[in-house]
Amino acid sequence: MVLRLLPSLAVLALLLVPITGGAPLLAQAKPKPSPAAQARPSPVDWTKTVSVTPNGAFLVGNPAAKTKLVEYMSYSCSHCADFGGEGTAQLKAGWIKRGLVSIEYRNFIRDGFDLSAALLARCGGPSRFLATHDLIFGSFDTWMQQAQKYAQANAQAAENVDRAAQFIDIADGVGLTTLVAKTGITKDAAHKCLADPAPRATILALTSGAWDVAPDFEGTPTFILNGKVLKGVHSWQALKPLLPALPASTN
Repeated sequence: MVLRLLPSLAVLALLLVPITGGAPLLAQAKPKPSPAAQARPSPVDWTKTVSVTPNGAFLVGNPAAKTKLVEYMSYSCSHCADFGGEGTAQLKAGWIKRGLVSIEYRNFIRDGFDLSAALLARCGGPSRFLATHDLIFGSFDTWMQQAQKYAQANAQAAENVDRAAQFIDIADGVGLTTLVAKTGITKDAAHKCLADPAPRATILALTSGAWDVAPDFEGTPTFILNGKVLKGVHSWQALKPLLPALPASTN
């Protein structure tokens, strides 16, 4: 079942040496590679290429890939975390690494916890985005348990609370600030990102743009493949058969 919680101003205001058998009997010289082989460049690992799209989303992979995948995702969405755990590694190793598919991550904000996580995910820029993104989803159960406790303790939060202070308090309170430090984002840097209104505006614009792409937006995760919204496709099992075939040796 796909979680269909949509963002609201009210919610955002509240929480916004190898072992061998001995020396070989005969030592054979290895043939020298041909000049053509020496000149052949190493294959590009496109998982290490991360760029920012004109709309402010992060794109992982070959920008010129024939197959372009978009994921609308929420960091507080359990189904998105499931996709991250089940499909992301396979998608990167099988398709993105070879330049066959690129994936663009667009935020669809559901609550203040989601927004705080999204601000931290982009805090280190393109070079740290994927590691931070994967870490947040990989630690989903742990920090979401803290988020539930935080929500209960702050159920009566004032609506006019300072937004910057609110997101800093959320991130510190649920362990996100400590978590992203593992990717090199210091506490001071995290707090600056959480207080900056510019990335917040970009993230919320990505969210509001979801209805322009899919007027009957189904919730998160939602996938778009080469411009087509994949209705009813919300898991790795459903998405995988729709991707281009891999070379026979890698299937």
